[in-house]
Amino acid sequence: MGLSLGSNKGNRFYYIINGILELKKILKNLKYSGIYLTKPWGIEKQREYLNIFVKGYTDLSPFSLLEKIMEIEKKYGREREYKFSPRTIDIDIIFYEDLILNDEKLKIPHPLMHERGFVLIPMKEILGEWVHPVLKIKLSEIIINNYQREVKKVIQKEALKI
Repeated sequence: MGLSLGSNKGNRFYYIINGILELKKILKNLKYSGIYLTKPWGIEKQREYLNIFVKGYTDLSPFSLLEKIMEIEKKYGREREYKFSPRTIDIDIIFYEDLILNDEKLKIPHPLMHERGFVLIPMKEILGEWVHPVLKIKLSEIIINNYQREVKKVIQKEALKI
C-alpha cells in the first residue's frame, strides 16, 4: 500500500515528519522516500509543497485506513477550505496492493496519480518498476521528463531516520 504526503502551510517539515510518525502507528514495515520540494498543483499561486511517499502494510480495510488518515489530517489542522487550498498536511492513498476501487468516497488507485510528478518521482524512489493496476504501465513509463523539472529532492531519506 502506498501513500503520498504533502504540506505547504505552516511548518511543512514538522507536518510531514509527524504525519509519518502517526502512520508508523498503523502501518507495518514502513518505508519512505526522500522529501521533495514541488510546485503547487491545481492552484499555482501558493507556497511550494514538501512531498514524500511512504509504503507499508496494514490489516485495515481501505475505508478504515481512509478514516485513520482523515483523523491524522484533522489532528494536524487540515482544513478543507476550497479545492486545492493550502494545507498543513494532505495524505492520499495512491494504491492498496493491486486493488481497483471506484467508490464515491474512495478511488484506488488514485485517479490522478499518473498526472502528478510530486507523487511519481518520490514513488519511483522506493518502488522502482511498479506497474499501475489499471493502466498496466510501468512507473518509469508513466513518468514524463517534464515531471523531473517540477520536483526537486531537498532531503535524502537516509537523513530522515524517522
